[in-house]
Amino acid sequence: MSAEFVHRLGMPGGTALALGWVVWRLDTVRRRRQARHRVAELLGHEMPVRTSFEVPDTVRRLMLPAGAACGAWMLAGGAGGVLLGLGTGAVLWRWRDRQAAAGRAETVDTAEAARRLPLAADLLAACITAGAGPVVAAQAVGEALGGPVGEALARGAAEVRLGGEPAVAWRRLAALPGAAVLARLLERAGESGLPAAGPVARIAADARAEWARTATTRARRAAVLISAPVGLCFLPAFIATGVLPVVIGLAGGVVGGR
Repeated sequence: MSAEFVHRLGMPGGTALALGWVVWRLDTVRRRRQARHRVAELLGHEMPVRTSFEVPDTVRRLMLPAGAACGAWMLAGGAGGVLLGLGTGAVLWRWRDRQAAAGRAETVDTAEAARRLPLAADLLAACITAGAGPVVAAQAVGEALGGPVGEALARGAAEVRLGGEPAVAWRRLAALPGAAVLARLLERAGESGLPAAGPVARIAADARAEWARTATTRARRAAVLISAPVGLCFLPAFIATGVLPVVIGLAGGVVGGR
């Protein structure tokens, strides 16, 4: 086994270990950040903006392709290794872009949607009561409200006005949490022309009540999460002052009886 072979085998191995440690460290940081965000959502407030160092998106996107390209070059070496590294980096770059695009397309802020749904239903009921049609009211409310609910309302209304099927047009609205009933109501109102002001107002009341129940559940969970660490802090003192004297007394009695 020549020294050159050992060198060529050791460099990729060391690089792979270093990259593995970096990936593990970044994954640990990401998991901790997600845990903090889950606790913040449970408590019902937003996370404060931190002024820590943030890696730019371009650098973050280049890390995996660049590491793969360097690894391929060190394994193969020479001009073939350069071509192999460039090809591997380009393939991984395209794959990461497609994954990021799919993630952005599928990401929906469910908490924001649930919070805005009662307001959207109230505005819809007000517009329909004032004489607007369900589709016109949905488009006006969607353009004014914005967010996940507003975008779904505006897009569904635009598709219906362009001649699309109501069941397909309101599918995006029905996918939002708690908005399936509103989507079915808009679909039926657009097809049959039935009055929708009263049912939409009832949907708004139901959505507001559901949001209140969700907030109460979050508050109870927060109370449990807060009381658990406090109990763990007092547990050693309880054992030292309440359990150990009893155990020591019983042990002394048993030993003395013998």
